[in-house]
Order: sequence, then C-alpha cells, then structure tokens
Amino acid sequence: MFKEKRIMFLIAETPVHAGSGSEVGIVDLPIQRERYTEYPKIESSGLKGCLREAFENSLKEIEINNQKVRANDKKAISIVFGPEGEEAHAGAITITDARILLFPVKSLKGVFAWITCPMVLERFKRDLEIAGVGNFESSNFFSLQNTIPSSSNIAISSKVVLEEFTFEVKENEITQKLASWFAKEIFPNNSSYQFWKEKLEKDLVILSDDDFKHFVKSSTEIITRIRIDDVTGTAKGGALWTEEYLPQDTIMYSIVMFTQPRVEKDEQKGIFRAEVPEEAAKLVSKFFERALPEIIQIGGNQTIGKGFMRVKLFGKSETGG
Repeated sequence: MFKEKRIMFLIAETPVHAGSGSEVGIVDLPIQRERYTEYPKIESSGLKGCLREAFENSLKEIEINNQKVRANDKKAISIVFGPEGEEAHAGAITITDARILLFPVKSLKGVFAWITCPMVLERFKRDLEIAGVGNFESSNFFSLQNTIPSSSNIAISSKVVLEEFTFEVKENEITQKLASWFAKEIFPNNSSYQFWKEKLEKDLVILSDDDFKHFVKSSTEIITRIRIDDVTGTAKGGALWTEEYLPQDTIMYSIVMFTQPRVEKDEQKGIFRAEVPEEAAKLVSKFFERALPEIIQIGGNQTIGKGFMRVKLFGKSETGG
C-alpha cells in the first residue's frame, strides 16, 4: 500500500536516447515508444536504475529523522531502491514509466513552441488524481484543440507555423491558465529559469491528438554516427549507423510512490525507523526528495553529452522531520 506519492517532472537538458534496441526500420537505434500510441516514453526500470546510480554517485549530505546521512549511504539506498544481487526484499519506492507531456517543435515565429494534445492532458490530469497532488479545472481538453495562450507571441494572423505545417489557432484563457501552471510547477524556482518560464507561458500550443502524434514521430532528432579507422583516419567499413533522440527541452513526467521499508524493524536504517508505517513511508519520501540530484543521466551516450535531464518533484511533503 502506497503511503506517499509525488509527480516527478523530467526536463531534457540535452538530447536523450533511451533506446529500445536495434530494429530493421530506417533508424537503426530508435527510442522507446508506447506500443499503441507511439508516443515517446522512458521505461520505469531504466529510469529507476538511473536514479539509483545518481544517488550512489552523490556526495550530498542531508538530515532525516534528526540524523545526518549521505545520499550515497549503501544501506539507505538498499532500503529505498531494493538490494542488488539478492532477493531479500523489494524497495520502498515505485516509479512508473516516464510519459511525454510537452514536446518542442520548430516555429516560424518565436524559434520554437511546446506542443501537447487533449489525450496527453487527460492522462496527466488522471495521473495527478492518482498521485493525489492536484487537479485541473477543465474536464474537457478536447475543446482546447488548436488553441494558444492569450499572451502568445508565436501566432501570425491567427495562425502558427510549426515545421512545414500551418495551423489555424485561437487564443484561449484556459490554455493560458494551463501554460502558467506548467511554467510555475515544472521549472525550478530560480532566476536561471525565468526566461523559460515566461516562454512556456506564451509559447504553448494544444494540437489535436493526431497532429501531436505526427510531430512526436517525425520531429525527433536522427543522428548519423560513424566509426573512424585509427590507421586511415577515414570512416571504418560497415561502421555507419543512425540513432534517434528526444530533442532538448522535451518535458516528461513520472509518478513516484513510497511505502514503508520492506524490512524488519530491527533491520531498518535508523533514519527510517518509525512505529507507524505511514510515518516510515514519509521518512523514505523525505530521503528521496532531499537527496535527489538536480540532474540525472538517462539512456546512452553519456560521454558525448547526451541524456542529461533535470528532475523536479511536485507535491512535496512538509520540510520538517
């Protein structure tokens, strides 16, 4: 039984390749996608592993249950994420697949816009309710198709041009509220993100589900890679392949859920010790929130600067404890 729940936003600081393996299609190494919608996703198993690695490599020191502890404390990590190399117990954290929320697309005016669609918004609304951390006022996002915020600066005579497509759009106050909510809750509350907050408030476009699907399938980055022969200095024979990436500034989200540690009380790390299960789950959630690094690396090609994502939790617990 989950005692604590949060929404975790993921902002792509660099292109992200969470791969699905080799395929026989046009792209040799495509990204992970949902089977029936073909929307991009990141598998929960990979996301959880990346978070665990980030904790293991962190030097951050925090205070939980009136005790100081390092984020990379092996016993604490074992209790939160589960032990490695044995089947003693499950971890005290559950993470869902990361879903697409906002996708960046080239715009004729304003450089680029973030797009979304009614199906994605309805999903996000449902996930907010599942997590118990908020809700949207609107119950019919399908009425918001082809709308932009009232403060938008990407429209040209009631039209927006995204890639090579032109869309008739209308300004809408509900879309403005959604854009303002996203800008406030997704980005960190510091001056370095003020520009991006203001841009999202103005440059959100809600398209139809079909149009959104087209862009998330055709507007990802396709990179051609080669291997150079050390002797000749030219491309090595047979060493040419293509990789697909989610573009920088893609915004995704996942649900993070916490339960009490699945170990006997006398085996619990002192920072998680509590007589009431709900209180133990809160201590686990506080450890995760306070020790969570701002940047994690997801997917492949870390050594060439790919896969770095900024994480931010929504629906945080109280700061005490």
